[in-house]
Parts: sequence; C-alpha cells; structure tokens
Amino acid sequence: MQSEKFNKAIQLFDEANSLDPNKESYNGEEFPKELLYAIRMTEQLDKFAPNADEAVQLTVRCQHICRWEITRDSYEMNRVGYLNWRKDLKDFHAKKAAEILNFVGYDAEIIDQVEFLLLKKQLKKNANTQALEDVVCLVFLEFYFLKFSEKYSEEKIIDIVQKTWKKMSEKGHEAALKLDLPKEALAIITKALS
Repeated sequence: MQSEKFNKAIQLFDEANSLDPNKESYNGEEFPKELLYAIRMTEQLDKFAPNADEAVQLTVRCQHICRWEITRDSYEMNRVGYLNWRKDLKDFHAKKAAEILNFVGYDAEIIDQVEFLLLKKQLKKNANTQALEDVVCLVFLEFYFLKFSEKYSEEKIIDIVQKTWKKMSEKGHEAALKLDLPKEALAIITKALS
C-alpha cells in the first residue's frame, strides 16, 4: 500500500513526462515517449525486484524525466559530446526529481537517495544503484534494442551489448536471458556474449 505522497510524486512525474512532444506507438496506442518509458521501467522493476525500496520505485519512474529538454544534438557528435550530454542529463533529472519530491513533502533523506540513484553512484557496490541499472538495461533490451541496433554496424552493436552486459548483475543477466526478444535481437545478443 503506497502512501499518498508516493502516489502524488508518481502522478507529477507522469504529468511532466506527458509533455514529451516525441511520440511512440505501442499496442496500437500513441504515448508521449518518456511517459511510456517510465511506465515500462516501473513494470520491469515490479517483475525484477518487487520488494524494492521506495527510493528505487520513485527513481525508476523519473529516470528520464523531461529528457527531451536536453537534446543529444545540442552537444558535439563525438564521444566527449556524448559523455557530457549523459552527465548533464543525470544532473538535470536529479534536479527535476528533487523539486517534485520536495513539493510533495518528501524529506531530505529520500530526496538524497533518489538523487544518488539518478546520478548512478556506486554501481556494482550499492544494491539499489545496481537494481536501477539492471532495470534500465532490461527495458533497453526488451523495448529499444532492436530499433537501436538498426542504426549501427554489427561490430558497434556487439560492443554496446558487451558494455551493457558488464553493467548488469548476475540476477540481471538471468532476467535478460528470459526476456521474450525478437529473434534478430536474440541473435545479436547471443553473438555478443559468445
């Protein structure tokens, strides 16, 4: 049973993400892209770690909050530009989430935990950060990987799969291998892991 505060925070995260001008069709329905992503994140967390802390539950729902406001093409189209973009996004998401959590009345402890998770601190060392990263990777593999893979060479995609795999825990690996993936995606992942 979630608190009123929790439900209000989720509602405000979703309202913010509903403003995404980018759309994605799923099961014949059109969604604001980041709202659909947030829903998928929560659904995946519920399967992967149903007893996750409140801070993790909040974080998965706001992990990409208002992401469209900082576009990739506003940075140099190279590795340095990409890394700067990712860092600025994390800071932006953490600030946005903190404002909403503060507004609904969360205390500094929960707000700090959510910011810590959004900044992906202590990956592999902190169980909550790892759970978040596993969920991020699972959602990517299940819903975004195939389309993403069409943009790059096989060599580049294999490298991306291997890097994604390294970020995941053993439990994450097991969950990933149980995903119902299209055979093209499964073939690339199998090749990357062999």
